[in-house]
Amino acid sequence: MELLNGFKNPFRSEYKRWVFLVGLVAISHLLFQSFLLPYGNALRSLLLPGIDDSIEGNYGNVVSPVRSGSKSVVVRNTLTINGSDFSTRDVILFNDGNGGGGVGISGRKIGDWVEKGVSNVIFDGNVDDDYASENGEDLNENAVLEEVIRDQDNYVNATSRIEQVAKHGREVSIGELRDVNTTSQYPALSSMANPTPNAGSSFRSTSLQSDHTVSKSNSLMVVKPGKKKMRCEMPPKTVTTIDEMNRILLRHRRSSRAMRPRRSSIRDKEIFAAKSWIENGPVITNDQDLYAPVFRNVSLFKRSYELMEQILKVYVYKDGKKPIFHLPILKGLYASEGWFMKLMQGNKHFVVKDPHRAHLFYMPFSSRMLEYTLYVRNSHNRTNLRQFLKDYTETISAKYPYFNRTDGADHFLVACHDWAPYETRHHMEHCIKALCNADVTAGFKIGRDVSLPETYVRSARNPLRDLGGKPASQRHILAFYAGSMHGYLRPILLKHWKDKDTDMKILGPMPPGVASKMNYIQHMKSTKYCICPKGYEVNSPRVVESIFYECVPVIISDNFVPPFFEVLDWGAFSIILAEKDIPNLKDILTSIPQERYLALQLGVRKVQRHFLWHAKPERYDLFHMTLHSIWYNRVYQIKLR
Repeated sequence: MELLNGFKNPFRSEYKRWVFLVGLVAISHLLFQSFLLPYGNALRSLLLPGIDDSIEGNYGNVVSPVRSGSKSVVVRNTLTINGSDFSTRDVILFNDGNGGGGVGISGRKIGDWVEKGVSNVIFDGNVDDDYASENGEDLNENAVLEEVIRDQDNYVNATSRIEQVAKHGREVSIGELRDVNTTSQYPALSSMANPTPNAGSSFRSTSLQSDHTVSKSNSLMVVKPGKKKMRCEMPPKTVTTIDEMNRILLRHRRSSRAMRPRRSSIRDKEIFAAKSWIENGPVITNDQDLYAPVFRNVSLFKRSYELMEQILKVYVYKDGKKPIFHLPILKGLYASEGWFMKLMQGNKHFVVKDPHRAHLFYMPFSSRMLEYTLYVRNSHNRTNLRQFLKDYTETISAKYPYFNRTDGADHFLVACHDWAPYETRHHMEHCIKALCNADVTAGFKIGRDVSLPETYVRSARNPLRDLGGKPASQRHILAFYAGSMHGYLRPILLKHWKDKDTDMKILGPMPPGVASKMNYIQHMKSTKYCICPKGYEVNSPRVVESIFYECVPVIISDNFVPPFFEVLDWGAFSIILAEKDIPNLKDILTSIPQERYLALQLGVRKVQRHFLWHAKPERYDLFHMTLHSIWYNRVYQIKLR
């Protein structure tokens, strides 16, 4: 018996030790897992290498593990990157859920991957929920940008090939960007890829190490799923009516909020004197060149315009490399910024080579090409775009004395992409911004900034193609709208009016094809009132399209500042409605007397000349109107020390 008890006691002691050891291992494993989160999948891939387990990230994107054993990684547009150029820690491959995807490279060999055709690089892992992921019109624009150039075989090199494409109105394609040596053509991108302690006069380097979605353990970072709606998907929290905008403009005219320059120059004094000359000019009662009813004050406008022609000189910065700088895109949805860039850079009357003679300074970048070159599609992150422009601003501030003298108040930019307000925030805050996305809730400053007309140019060789429409007596359709369901407002419009009334031609997206485009144009040419609801952002190309086809625009977009707001009286040629008025749309339109409609339609035909691009600029055209509003706002903002 004693022998049996002696045998059991050692067994029980050994059993307790084993239980304790197993429990210790289990607790250690759980603690290890908790410390590794959100990298638990990386651990699982090590323990279970046979399982191909994807991690679903935010917005439905899928981040797939990248294996070191593979010879190549495939990215969207069926492009292939040689795996020997990158390690597994350098590449992030993701799927956009629609057969597309992207690749992120951790800050090295940017020249290499651009040459190989990769257009998307993840610079920052932070998600910006305040802005739309992509403007749906961008997808159409990218389809144009992706066109392969078939008639460029005789070009000497890739740079001249891109310049010729822009000159003839064709969009720059990935294929062309692929062939350009990024190290020599895009030093800004190279400096962002290879940060150096002393950047000299080139763009300041951007540290990318902490911005990537690659973890320190070389695993893929999980993006936390978010259900927060983006700003474009919700009505604005506050609404500034058109009457309130008028009051803001008058208040800013009386008292400028612009900072005083550190020292006043001769050019500042010339602009300051122009204000007195404008306000004390002759009163115009009947002008042959201008239709007075479409202006707030035709006398002030004409006097200001004439002084602009006599006085204004502009210096265009040469800094910055193509394709983001100095490469005008003349066709498509964002053509306004390209046409202005082309005409401004080629102008001999206003542009001076000596910056000491300049009253204003133009920063010639394309917000469209900035997005196309640097943005990672479906990443929902624009931090690197803003950083790029911040580096540019710091470069010209360090290289020249002009920006710092006024903190940028005498500098201006012209940008039509929806994201331009975000990209130019803070570092260009005091500059005059000519923006298509003229949203008072997104930082647009009435009285300083300029609402730039968004023009959809279908033919760069002939931007006036199909101009005009039927006379008022032959317009038998009361209201017309057709377009994609971008944003929250357009679905509301269709919910109330699609297929509800024969007088209201409210449709969804038009089918693709030339015949469909012509049908769209003919509808606008035959309609009394063209409905212009906001999309993802407050601006819409339909406003200018309506004027182009001589249809009275009905603008439905809260907080949108209409183009050239400081000089034009939009009540003379358009109808501006609150978004809440959509259910009463027909009642509002039918209540307008025929005499009033005829006056509005006449106003549209008279104001049309101010919204047209010409290869050779004409007086009072869109180029000169844009430049005048920039000049005009500077005149009323300037202060002397």
